[in-house]
Amino acid sequence: MNIIRRALAVRDMLAERKRLRGPAGLHYAIADRIGMLDADAWNLLTESAGFFLSRSYLATLEGVLPANIQPRYALIYDATHRPVAAVCMQLADIGIGQVRKQREPAPDACSCSCPSLEKLAGKVNQRVLICGNLLSYGQHGVAFVPDFPEDIIWHGVAEVLYRVRMADKLRGKTHFVLIKDIHAPYRAGASSLANLSFRYVETEPNMVLALDPSWTSHGDYLASLSSKYRAGIRNNVFKPIEQAGCTVGLLPDIGPQQGRVHELYREVHRKADFRPCELRPEYFPALQQAVGERMRCSAIWRGDEMLGFLITLADGETAYAYHIGFDREAAAGLPVYLRLLHAGISDAIALGCRRVSFGRTALEAKAALGAKPESFGVMLRHRQPVLNTLIKRLLLCVEHDEAPERNPFKTVAKA
Repeated sequence: MNIIRRALAVRDMLAERKRLRGPAGLHYAIADRIGMLDADAWNLLTESAGFFLSRSYLATLEGVLPANIQPRYALIYDATHRPVAAVCMQLADIGIGQVRKQREPAPDACSCSCPSLEKLAGKVNQRVLICGNLLSYGQHGVAFVPDFPEDIIWHGVAEVLYRVRMADKLRGKTHFVLIKDIHAPYRAGASSLANLSFRYVETEPNMVLALDPSWTSHGDYLASLSSKYRAGIRNNVFKPIEQAGCTVGLLPDIGPQQGRVHELYREVHRKADFRPCELRPEYFPALQQAVGERMRCSAIWRGDEMLGFLITLADGETAYAYHIGFDREAAAGLPVYLRLLHAGISDAIALGCRRVSFGRTALEAKAALGAKPESFGVMLRHRQPVLNTLIKRLLLCVEHDEAPERNPFKTVAKA
């Protein structure tokens, strides 16, 4: 009976794989620029998807994208020509090694870290088609109507990615297709793409701090902490900054400071494990202009010298503590990074948000603020089926940090 069940499971899997490799029965409009697509259809599909899929943001982004990124967009229509999904994509020239977190080999490293796989990981100038946005974090690649089957939507997304990859052959072969960032509630629908050799790889979690609706200032946040954590913040973060003569304030216009902002951003960027692209100096003021009052840029100054900045962008009730940069030499003696994280909390409260999305780095520091992990991952596929087996073995060896358990808040007595 077990043999029969396994045989039936294999038969069903092959049938599903064959179905997904065929057309989804949908219709597509694909464009190089967002302005080439039907504006009303795009707005209808993305109005509840947030700022990062808005036409105004995407049009602004096109003018300041990194040199190695080209945008692509698509609208998906059902058989009655009703728009059912919007897809945002990017073509980027990056390397497999930039997708893996680089670590020192451990004495008991797994056997899959063989020279051939490491050579594969180290290749550069790989062309990658991304469903999503390399300049943000979160599922900012697909928006769809709620009354249409998700499995058919993702089948259509896979077909769009195939068509874009085929159409771009004149510019060169596309080696990888990457769908980022998959998290709840999208993972269930996207999981069907495993039958098309997409491999799900979990990444570091996104750290999210829930903001109590009663908090009206950073002081209210501090008051909610246990005395141990509150004293630690005051003595180890705020006091050293103040004693060094540093001040923290908003940067209302990034334009005149874009050179320094970019310089500080690069000091952090060059130390990152994943560096698929580098932002241009003019990106920062362009973003500020596109977002308007829903964005705040807090900066730390020592006299006339900017030591660090943090951009916090409000998207609905979520504040993205987004781009950050700081002087590493100054940060060696001062808690610049931690002070910027607290500025992000203050800015999120001022923007009326209910949660702060801090991203996927420095998990310990963010957990100490009260942030909790939100599971994130990517789906990856190589165009050569034989390489998908190697990629699977390679990526299964990728370790990622787990967020520590921390609860800095006061214990509330049960009634």
